[in-house]
Amino acid sequence: MNFNDNKAIYLQIADNFCEKILRKEFSENDRIPSVRDFAISYEVNPNTVMRTYTYLQEKEVIFNKRGIGFFISEGAYNKTLKIKKEEFLNSELPSLFKAMKLLNIDLDEISNKLKEFENQKNK
Repeated sequence: MNFNDNKAIYLQIADNFCEKILRKEFSENDRIPSVRDFAISYEVNPNTVMRTYTYLQEKEVIFNKRGIGFFISEGAYNKTLKIKKEEFLNSELPSLFKAMKLLNIDLDEISNKLKEFENQKNK
């Protein structure tokens, strides 16, 4: 995974993890990789992964079975969808609107690009 400097690494890992839940690569009650295994696969410090797991636990996306490992929580898909939607609407969308205004891009142009994107995706 390539990390950028705009956001803490543990949050970038959490975003990637949430994306996997939304793509249904993880299902409720699935066991997820151990902190050590995850750290090795992402080439990061285990403390960083632990911060990610703690963050996701606080958001009730994952839970820990003591001595067994971490698992995907019941309702994780809906919780993740809500978290990511709020994040997009409150953080990313205002930046998009600002860029649209500065570049004089209207909703019709955006709509056309969305249709192109969907057509590309379906091929």
